[in-house]
Amino acid sequence: MTTSAKEVTVVRIYLTEGQHQLNTFMTVLHDEHKVMGVTAFRGIAGFGQSGKIHASGLLDMSLDLPVVLEFFDTPEKIHIIVEELEQKLKPGHLITWSAQMNL
Repeated sequence: MTTSAKEVTVVRIYLTEGQHQLNTFMTVLHDEHKVMGVTAFRGIAGFGQSGKIHASGLLDMSLDLPVVLEFFDTPEKIHIIVEELEQKLKPGHLITWSAQMNL
């Protein structure tokens, strides 16, 4: 069996629940850009450049846990989306890489 592949670009955005940006970004990616695929991951712990640890213990209900938003589409479409999103994110919170999508 021969498998063909399509070149895509994957984007990962690092947020926290407390930033309240997840729903906004999901709506933009779905309604305005109609990207091929989006997944949001809720972390149990994490920290960034600030060094502040965002974590959930057994007894607390933290509302400031890490959230990772990951999506992919063609390199051309992703370039346009990244330019738009970079205006709304702090430096270092968005990464991209090339990948192959099986067809």
